[in-house]
Amino acid sequence: MARLDMHVIIAGNCENEGQEAVRKIKEETLNEKVNRGKETGQFASNYLGARGKRGTEARHQILLLEVEFIHCDLASMKSIQQFVQQFGVKNCPLHVLVNNAGVMLVPERKTEDGFEEHFGVNYLGHFLLTNLLLDMLKQSGTHSLNARVISVSSAVHYVGELHLNDLQSRYSYSPHGAYAQSKLALVLFTYRLQHLLTAEGSFVTANVVDPGVVDTDLYRHVFWAVRMVKRITSWLFFKTAEEGASTSIYAAVSPELEGVGGTYLYNEQRTKSVDVSYDEELQRKLWTESCKMVGISDISRCL
Repeated sequence: MARLDMHVIIAGNCENEGQEAVRKIKEETLNEKVNRGKETGQFASNYLGARGKRGTEARHQILLLEVEFIHCDLASMKSIQQFVQQFGVKNCPLHVLVNNAGVMLVPERKTEDGFEEHFGVNYLGHFLLTNLLLDMLKQSGTHSLNARVISVSSAVHYVGELHLNDLQSRYSYSPHGAYAQSKLALVLFTYRLQHLLTAEGSFVTANVVDPGVVDTDLYRHVFWAVRMVKRITSWLFFKTAEEGASTSIYAAVSPELEGVGGTYLYNEQRTKSVDVSYDEELQRKLWTESCKMVGISDISRCL
């Protein structure tokens, strides 16, 4: 990646992983900055959209890394639209979008738009954000340097079930089931998105990443005994923020993935996702239903 005038959006609520991703991207541009910065005065630009107080508190540290913070609450369709409008008025390209916001194992509750929170934040928020930014990504990608969309899923998608007749988990709520469904939805969404991008001949790729088990504050909603065990054993079983961000960075910057989309990545390797995620009819149905839920037109109908 390491190219000047590159613009990246990282959507997330884990400040440690977000800052680590930014640090790595900045590190990638450092050599060019040394070699060309004096001549051009140009630097890579990164934008962080974060939901809630934790993202806001990270602003002061992130600003030190030459990053602009723009508030975006993935639990609010209105906030997502405002974020896209704010970014749009900058009239700058968009080369990489990293969908990394999320909640995990929260008690049953809804977003301000009435969606079950796991499905609304982890999946629908990213679905809407990506679609609203898609034209910018298409305009920014070129034959030699494709724009990239990276969505962060989880190994828990392997046990997830997508209930098209009950995406909001209204009939039977389980924090684990709702979380797994949202992560499976992200995989299905990524594969469908790549199918549509390929059909259009767009210079944009979409891949999905499994960061592994990372030591983040997403575990704050689990049972207290589990939190205690995590605190004691995190050094042994959990990845650090740097380790957790590595595959997302690989997906965003690796020359090996230039022009490559529709893949599931784990530990910087292409890996097979759960069998049902390759069901093209299920991908199509989820996409169509998602468009209805967030109130946007279904571009797939034109292809």
